[in-house]
Amino acid sequence: MAIKLRLARGGSKKRPFYRIVAADSRMPRDGRYIEKLGTYNPLLPKDSEDRVKMDMERVQYWLDQGAQTTDRVSRFLEAAGVVEKKERANMKKAEPGKKAQERAEEKAAKAAEAAEAPAEE
Repeated sequence: MAIKLRLARGGSKKRPFYRIVAADSRMPRDGRYIEKLGTYNPLLPKDSEDRVKMDMERVQYWLDQGAQTTDRVSRFLEAAGVVEKKERANMKKAEPGKKAQERAEEKAAKAAEAAEAPAEE
């Protein structure tokens, strides 16, 4: 049985609240889980202590048993110092396409010319 440490969503529409759970990887996201390990409330400010709460002893137990973590839960564990930071692929999805980059370069060149022209006079 493959165990995953992952988030199970709760809360109403537009008001998410998550439980950090140990679950069989074949179970649905919000379905049956083995044990509740903590909570995550994304609506709280990032510096709030109550945003992420975990029972570290139980988390460590499940990690020792060979449980895998999802990306979001592994980030919580990295922030808590339980797991060493992983190198993640830096996706280039946010970069503009070739044509947009060319337009930006042309615009920057025109702006540079306009800035130089009054300075020369």
